[in-house]
Amino acid sequence: MSKIAIVFHSGYGHTQKMAESVAAGARGALVAIDAEGNLTPEQWATLHAADAIVFGSPTYMGSVSWQFKKFADASSKPWFTHAWKDKVAAGFTNSASMNGDKLSTLHYFFTLSQQHGMVWVGTGMTPSSAKSATRGDVNYLGSFAGAMAATPSDASVDEMVPSDLETARRFGERVATVTARFNK
Repeated sequence: MSKIAIVFHSGYGHTQKMAESVAAGARGALVAIDAEGNLTPEQWATLHAADAIVFGSPTYMGSVSWQFKKFADASSKPWFTHAWKDKVAAGFTNSASMNGDKLSTLHYFFTLSQQHGMVWVGTGMTPSSAKSATRGDVNYLGSFAGAMAATPSDASVDEMVPSDLETARRFGERVATVTARFNK
């Protein structure tokens, strides 16, 4: 079985809930970046041992949180030795509005993965874009690059849209499937 690590920062708990959904689908290990943007040596070891790394951050001001950026900058150490080369990579994000420039965050993850020589996996899901589509449909936000969620700024973690979490879970399943194929 492939080893999948979900490394993420969550400011208010919403991105953590997404990470948990991705992990449930991927049967992966959660690696939480702390409030100061740090990982423990054991968490770095989990990333190094993984066959796939899924990146997660809320979208703040059109990009990743500063804590995630600090982690990404610290990943220059494995970059020097090509430690993550040919690992599978993917990403997910959440912001308050339907758009919220979430695609910029996913592009940040993609660029980070390409600097490391990783292999990117998108959602593989068609969007719910018919006239009959509702907010309760899977991939209602229509992302191909990675999983997206939209949670109003005054909503609690328990008020997250269930279909966004189901999208994240299915996305995790896809990452696991691709990783298993890639690591045969």
